[in-house]
Amino acid sequence: MTAPHDISTKLRILLAEDDAGSRGTLTEVLIALGHDVVAAVSSGVLAAEKAREMKPDAVLLDVHMPDGSGIEAAEVISRTLPGIAVILYSGDENVTLSDKEAVTTGAVAFLPKPVPPKMLDSTIRLAVTRAAALRMARKDATEAKAALEARKTIERAKGILMRRTGCSEPEAYRILQRSSQDRSKPMVEIAKAVLESEPGAPEPS
Repeated sequence: MTAPHDISTKLRILLAEDDAGSRGTLTEVLIALGHDVVAAVSSGVLAAEKAREMKPDAVLLDVHMPDGSGIEAAEVISRTLPGIAVILYSGDENVTLSDKEAVTTGAVAFLPKPVPPKMLDSTIRLAVTRAAALRMARKDATEAKAALEARKTIERAKGILMRRTGCSEPEAYRILQRSSQDRSKPMVEIAKAVLESEPGAPEPS
């Protein structure tokens, strides 16, 4: 991924617009703004396919397209490629996103059509920055959850070793630590093996 915070950064953008004239114009505008248009397609289905193939920084989707709306394509892209910035745009002043659509599409911006080049550029850059922040937040949350589960597993394994051997808590920890070093395995894996060796322990999945 490119660094979204630098205003000189060239972003990789996927464009979906069913009108050939508008598609060509928008492609020229994005290139003039210094971006790389990795694909310019005419439908939501193609947008979802190309997003999986190209993994762009941002996807710019027209809401109204013949084979399904940009909203549906955004939902697919958000579900299969979380972290890619999704920007929806429409020439229909009456189009709005419901709260549910705002969540399921993962859209971080909604633009009117036509959109002034400077607004387009700043919106895309902000969307990519927000998407990157959300991606990092999800990664941090996942890692924090994994670390908590690992600590719980190690604590349970220490308790088993203390009961089996009569050793102290620090000694039980050192047993796990030494086994981890000797076998070149993470301590949580050693702890899981201790848990699995307990009578009546469930079979490892």
